[in-house]
Amino acid sequence: MVLVSLVICALAAAHPTYLSPTARTGDYPSWLAGPLAPLASWISFSTATLSAVFTIAIAVMYVAYVAVLICAPRLNPAYALGVVVALQIIFFLAPPLPLTDIFNYLNYGRMEVVHHLNPYTTIPALEPHNDPTFALSNWHGLESPYGPLLTLIAMAVVPLGVAGSYWALKCALLATSLACVWLVWRSAGLLGRNRLGAALFLGLNPLLLVWGLGADHSDFLMLFLILSGLYLLLEARVRRATLAPPPPGNAVGAVVAAWRRALGWIDGAPRPLGAGEPGWGWELTAGIALASAVAIKASAAILIPIVVAGSARRIRLAAGIAIGAAGLAGASIAAFGLNVPNIGQQDALVIPSGIPNIVGYLIGAGGETVGVRTAFTAVLAVAVLAATVWAWRSRDWISPCAWATVVLLLTLGWELPWYVVWLLPFAALSRLRRARIAALAIGVYLFLGGMPYATSLEKAIGLHPNSTIVGREDQRFVHSLLF
Repeated sequence: MVLVSLVICALAAAHPTYLSPTARTGDYPSWLAGPLAPLASWISFSTATLSAVFTIAIAVMYVAYVAVLICAPRLNPAYALGVVVALQIIFFLAPPLPLTDIFNYLNYGRMEVVHHLNPYTTIPALEPHNDPTFALSNWHGLESPYGPLLTLIAMAVVPLGVAGSYWALKCALLATSLACVWLVWRSAGLLGRNRLGAALFLGLNPLLLVWGLGADHSDFLMLFLILSGLYLLLEARVRRATLAPPPPGNAVGAVVAAWRRALGWIDGAPRPLGAGEPGWGWELTAGIALASAVAIKASAAILIPIVVAGSARRIRLAAGIAIGAAGLAGASIAAFGLNVPNIGQQDALVIPSGIPNIVGYLIGAGGETVGVRTAFTAVLAVAVLAATVWAWRSRDWISPCAWATVVLLLTLGWELPWYVVWLLPFAALSRLRRARIAALAIGVYLFLGGMPYATSLEKAIGLHPNSTIVGREDQRFVHSLLF
């Protein structure tokens, strides 16, 4: 995996190719290419050869990844975790791989700070086209769909300049990615799971490395906040169980304890708070972290009811979420007014390999029509409700969150390879092996949909979703925003 990763990143850094769309022939500055270019500067592949090399490389990495997971119980933790760090640093040093989203983040931030244009009410095409991030970004017809906290972070790094902002965000993504691996390691220990296997399940995933960290996506910021909140809840639960007071030894004590439990039921507490147990701060902080995750990316919102239902201190957690949401809403209103991210248009985007689009094509609707999208949205709503009930009854939010995320990935019309990172931590920590198998299978599907030969593969198996009226209209809509 290390060798293959070096090959991918060095090829992307050495010459302007489709591997890094931000590269331009004759205009590929060293701050953008990164330090790995000399490793492959002497190699020059045609586009067809490069596509084959890239596809085979990711396939080899995925097979190696599964092999490592199988062997995880017998691996040296220091060695294996050292390789995780090495791989993540390799992709940190690479130029932005196949996509340009990091410059969309930076461009929306510069629109507000430099050009005084609200990114939630103004499309980038209306900003001065000589702005350096305009040429490096591509969603020029789309008002910002990103959460206000992410946009505020992008605004905060604007004074560093384009190159400085770019590397500052990359550093933040690397730090949060490694922190997520550490949080999964710690959480697995609290749950009695294999810590190394759980950490490797997340940190070594090729889609996370190539399309997530290599393409510099904000999902790591969201995931870090989610895992921080969940770790706090797990730590508090374990501490309370460890410090549980002995049962009352007399009838009066039993009556008092029963009365307190009845009152505490409103808060989801099975018994009164004992001496030395974690107080309100743990759940409040966890709730603020979860609200902050939604302010990075709205997809995190489906986890909120599930985690609250599975928490032992629901009122405290809900209060923390409310406090976080109120604070972030105030900051958003101060910066952007009463405007919200453009989630509506983003939800209408359709990728040909998306499950709803394929299902719509197979049933004769031509692709993902409004009716097909509504049906899949209803399936997701039912799944979240079922997962919430499951979490309430089992006092476990990890497995319900895993399966709700599986359904989310299967019902999205616009699903891209790195979206699998939303599922990986929950699958890694779940006591159900089926969740991990589902994550691996979804990863294979997302890889097939994201590789350069995706369209050729669809045609080879008799699928032609782009040839229908619905498919052509969907592609026209995407291109109207992407220029």
